[in-house]
Amino acid sequence: MKYDLIIVGSGPAGIFTALELIRNKSNKKMLLIEKGKPVEKRHCPKSEVGYCVNCKPSCAITTGFSGAGAFSDGKLSLSYEVGGDLPELIGFEFAQDLIDYTDKIYLEFGADTKIEGIYTGDAIKEIRKNAIKAGLKLVDCPIRHLGTEKAQELYFRIQNYLAENGVEMMFSTECKNIVIEDAQCKGVIIDDNGAERRIDADEIVIATGRRGADWLEKLCEEHNISHKPGTVDIGVRVECRNEIMEKVNETLYESKLIGYPKPWKNKVRTFCQNPGGFVAQENYDNDLAVVNGHSFKDKKSENTNLAILVSHNFNDPFNQPIEYAQKVGELTNMLGAGKILVQRFGDILDGKRTWQHELAKSNLKPTLKDAVAGDITAAMPYRAMTNIIEFIKMLDVVVPGFASTETLLYGPELKFYSNKVRMDKNLNTNIKGLHCLGDSSGWTRGLMMASVMGVLMGRELSKNE
Repeated sequence: MKYDLIIVGSGPAGIFTALELIRNKSNKKMLLIEKGKPVEKRHCPKSEVGYCVNCKPSCAITTGFSGAGAFSDGKLSLSYEVGGDLPELIGFEFAQDLIDYTDKIYLEFGADTKIEGIYTGDAIKEIRKNAIKAGLKLVDCPIRHLGTEKAQELYFRIQNYLAENGVEMMFSTECKNIVIEDAQCKGVIIDDNGAERRIDADEIVIATGRRGADWLEKLCEEHNISHKPGTVDIGVRVECRNEIMEKVNETLYESKLIGYPKPWKNKVRTFCQNPGGFVAQENYDNDLAVVNGHSFKDKKSENTNLAILVSHNFNDPFNQPIEYAQKVGELTNMLGAGKILVQRFGDILDGKRTWQHELAKSNLKPTLKDAVAGDITAAMPYRAMTNIIEFIKMLDVVVPGFASTETLLYGPELKFYSNKVRMDKNLNTNIKGLHCLGDSSGWTRGLMMASVMGVLMGRELSKNE
């Protein structure tokens, strides 16, 4: 079995590689291999049973056509300043041009025409002034919010479009390895009902997302794919009442704030803010339970949630950043008996754990109903925890009440960006015929920039015809 192109992973980077090739009238025979299910079959049973059942062989929230990001909050960041390091590789103006182009494709497939976060009145000036006062940088970034449920409809249309235009798709199929011969990538090895099967292609694109970052890291080691240690983000998801976040939600929709708290001055940032959203649990294949946030277009809660993430960059001799973050997650899961932990901010400052009966008395009701009240600080590294505490205090200057006693912290929130795969501006690795895209490559973070990388890959591959 031979193809012109095999794409491993059907998140935004893989999808838009195939989509752009079709738009460029490519005649390539394409195969898309996805470990999870097609969009219409991705379903989390928690909505019926009320708790995570740890689905096997993979979590429907993190795996399947459209990837993990589309099934969380479905936000498209429309600025090159947000979404990772790809602009440094290809140029900032070109990156913005690609974002504008990719955004039009999303609109063609049914994205909401409304753009959030472009308010320019006195309210934004007040927020920025308070951010400066707190020592934080406010990043301006227009947001197109797909919404968790609307994103599923949009990606279903894209899935059908790819199928109608000849892209073959293999779902519930795990890619075990790649085939390297004479310093060239010649194909992939898949799991075919328990037996290994080889499929050949002229070009291989690996686009497995954060979900497959650790797998790609192992491939890099095994096949000498040039790479360098990347960044891992370790943090928590914070939840408070909508009333606390009201001004920021109305003005910015998503506040992207960056700070460098004392004493270590590590980079700490907000990420994935969900006004009226819901905190959610996701599970990886190694049974690691992590927290995330969902934001629906029509269904709303009384709370706002957002992530606070501390960036960790390691130097020689340490070269296992993903394993380090996983250990932090495993410790947190251990304390919660496999569930997500939740703790009140006031209890952290008081040096005590949170009890379930205390949550029941609070103005703030957790939207993740099966989270276990406990002590996140017993698992979180001291440096990361101190950064988070100090950052929350800084945010309280911008959003009065954010650092209140009843503000909830859920853990662990982990973002794996793998080792950064070395590539040129045409997205070529040191292995001929092999390209690594999206969040698993270490170059992007989030839906839009991963989609942009796919568009660029599609253009580069179409030049060969």
